[in-house]
Amino acid sequence: MQQHKLGLWVLTALVVGNMVGSGIFMLPRSLAEAASPLGVILAWLLTGGGVLMTALVFGNLAIRKPELNGGPQIYAKELFTKGSNTSILSGFMSSWGYWIGNFAGNVAIITTFASYLSTFFPVLTSKQTLFTVGSASIKLGNLLTFIVCTILLWGMHFIILRGIEGAGRLNFVATAAKVLGFFLFIAISLFAFDKSNIGSVVAPRYDEAGHSISLFGQINNAAVATLWAFVGVESAIVFASRARKQADVKRATILGLLIALAIYIGISVLVMGLLPQKQLIQSEKPLVDAIQTILGPSGGYVLAGLGLVSLLGSTLGWVLLSAEVPYQAAKQGLFIPSFLKENNKGMPKFSLILSNGLAQIFIFSTISKSMSDAFDFVIYIATLAYLVPYFIASVFQLKLTWTGETYENEAKARIVDGIIAALATIYSIWVIIAGTSDMKTFMLGVALLASGIIFYPLVKKAVTKEEHVDEKMSA
Repeated sequence: MQQHKLGLWVLTALVVGNMVGSGIFMLPRSLAEAASPLGVILAWLLTGGGVLMTALVFGNLAIRKPELNGGPQIYAKELFTKGSNTSILSGFMSSWGYWIGNFAGNVAIITTFASYLSTFFPVLTSKQTLFTVGSASIKLGNLLTFIVCTILLWGMHFIILRGIEGAGRLNFVATAAKVLGFFLFIAISLFAFDKSNIGSVVAPRYDEAGHSISLFGQINNAAVATLWAFVGVESAIVFASRARKQADVKRATILGLLIALAIYIGISVLVMGLLPQKQLIQSEKPLVDAIQTILGPSGGYVLAGLGLVSLLGSTLGWVLLSAEVPYQAAKQGLFIPSFLKENNKGMPKFSLILSNGLAQIFIFSTISKSMSDAFDFVIYIATLAYLVPYFIASVFQLKLTWTGETYENEAKARIVDGIIAALATIYSIWVIIAGTSDMKTFMLGVALLASGIIFYPLVKKAVTKEEHVDEKMSA
């Protein structure tokens, strides 16, 4: 079975591919709107440090608890007495929230693909009204965007059904192409960087009521957006059961994070120096607009093409991830048993169909919103859904260091890992508080999470049935 497993570089490609997706293409605009240049830089530094701590937690748990694979949400059940109602409920709710984050994240990537495709087909941004439904006007560009997004989603669905090896190789090629392309972008942009475009590094930002936002408030606003850029750092953990070696999971996580961090800091700072702040804030495709200032329209087409290849790889990785999460959770007795259904290639077919069906519902947001508005809406919901499992993984690592489990005769490692877990926990709490400060976003996130309660009885019933079977066999 070794030939059917994932090696270090394919796992690293999944991490980089899932992180460096829609975020790098749209975030320069979102960040310029949320914070001053100084606020953006500080948000990157704080987020990079926080995510590094979280990545170290993931990598460490993959080695110390290899049987708990399938994603960071799996650790929720281990915080409580094994087999108890609290253990099962916490594991299920955490898996449910993480799953929502996955298929919502798919939509952010897919809408960004449509945004960059509009470079070649401007009709995708057409404001021509086709018809009205109630108070909503359906525009030609929005309708065509919806169609493109739908085709991309289900195209990836059928590629994944053909098997993990083919999907992994395709993702690796797309990721290698985009990493090379981004470093070329950074090299070219260094020669055209104009610090006058940035303006004052402490330029004020204002809320909807027109009140000035403090620097700390700006960092808070940017924190959720910058975290979105790192969502996917746990990808290798999700596929741990399909890895050739468990040690490769930790290596891929750290290596992938460092590659992504170099790309993010380089590009986000350089784009601020290529486009005036006002133009950057209004841009639907900031990287294309930025490169056009250096190389003209031809440069824009080249970068848009790179963006499309990159986003195809990211879409593939995220659709794969969104199906794998509930599938692995169901294996641990934390999700609805139907998600265990596989096709003859060993792929979770039921999970794929339902995950993509729900993503399709989110794609309807592109009909009434601009692509940038749809992106902003989705990343806030998705990022908040991810924060709970990140927090849980950090607390679980704290529990291991506190009790000493898996740390026999390793006093130094126990102290170091305890400090890392504490920092990761503090970081998760900070971003949760920052992200839920907007009541509308908070309530929508709570509603999505609470919706899982409807399905919990099915999980409990399956677990109880399995326990009865085990008791009969042991008797």
